[in-house]
Amino acid sequence: MKISSLLASPHGLKGNTAGLLRHVLDGAQAEGARTETIVLKGDTILPCLGCDTCHKKGRCARKDDFEPVKEKIMESDGLVLASPNYIFNVSAQLKAFMDRCCGVIHCMSFWGKYGASVVTSGGGGDEAVTQYIDRFLITTGALPVGSVSATMSLMPPGDLFTEEVRTSARALGKRLVEAWRAGAVPPEAEKSRGEFRERMLALVRYRAEEWPYEFQHWKERARA
Repeated sequence: MKISSLLASPHGLKGNTAGLLRHVLDGAQAEGARTETIVLKGDTILPCLGCDTCHKKGRCARKDDFEPVKEKIMESDGLVLASPNYIFNVSAQLKAFMDRCCGVIHCMSFWGKYGASVVTSGGGGDEAVTQYIDRFLITTGALPVGSVSATMSLMPPGDLFTEEVRTSARALGKRLVEAWRAGAVPPEAEKSRGEFRERMLALVRYRAEEWPYEFQHWKERARA
């Protein structure tokens, strides 16, 4: 299994989010997965322009790192999204990537991949953020298998994470590999994914003349 992880923290590989992500990837690697971490610095994937080029041609018009990062994800079996909790949402770095996935979402291009979320915060409230990431994964076609979070103000002095958090993180990485290996389809996630698929089919069918790439995509794969 190949896993791509997006680390969307301004602290990069030196921050708390990176530390928690490493434990998740350790768990996945122990099960035989190959992993790659891509750091979203904030200046390599720029905000969406809302130009509709992705809907018409299948590629973004902006000349930055979005398309290369998307291709790495397309070549992977799993996707881990890691972000600090900034005011009960993902970081601006991750939100920029998500917004640029408009075409990915319309085509549900990450269908068949398995996902997980990693979140850290100073004072808590992480569940809203992990739920948001899980919902994003479903709209791309991926199946989320779970999440791990850490409230840093509750962690012991001199030790980045409690043993409980480290164990949960490694278990998440293991679960990601096991779900992919078994082809597991969580019923609740599958229901949400199926409902969203119908929504995208209806939308793309409605805009068929304006969005020829996406209409052809669904025509070949479904019943647009």
